[in-house]
Amino acid sequence: MKKVFILAVLTIFFSFNIAKAQNVTESPELEFVMQLRVKISSPYSVGKIPQGDRIVIPITGGEFSGPNIKGEVLSGGADYQLGNGNRTTLEAIYSIKTDDGVYIHVRNRGIIYTGKDAFYFKAAPQFEAPKDSHYDWLNNAIFVCQPSKEVLQGGIVLNVWKVK
Repeated sequence: MKKVFILAVLTIFFSFNIAKAQNVTESPELEFVMQLRVKISSPYSVGKIPQGDRIVIPITGGEFSGPNIKGEVLSGGADYQLGNGNRTTLEAIYSIKTDDGVYIHVRNRGIIYTGKDAFYFKAAPQFEAPKDSHYDWLNNAIFVCQPSKEVLQGGIVLNVWKVK
């Protein structure tokens, strides 16, 4: 009897959630979080590895700012790119420090694709902020970013949004 009751509750729960999900037609909203102005030094090649061409781009500093956060990009990180034809995967690993002294670790994964009639460059940064800081909200959301049209000599400008 207990198994039947549990099965009935689970069936109702899943049926309700599936019906709810089928009615969802709205796209998620984006909320601007920050602009990163990341300085880099000369890239170097590790060479051709089984998965493609490995390029490393050292991160040497920079700054970031947004409505609720600002500070500096710390030197010592890098963007690890793996090129294979017209598609490059990237994984930038670095840290930022807010103007009130909080360190936040960043891991930004994405792709760059250059096709015949297309250019696509998007990434999804993940932030690791201290739980006891007022930046804990960075730990609990999904973010997307893309390069700005603004050109930064010796670097890149990235705009970051939170998916709401």
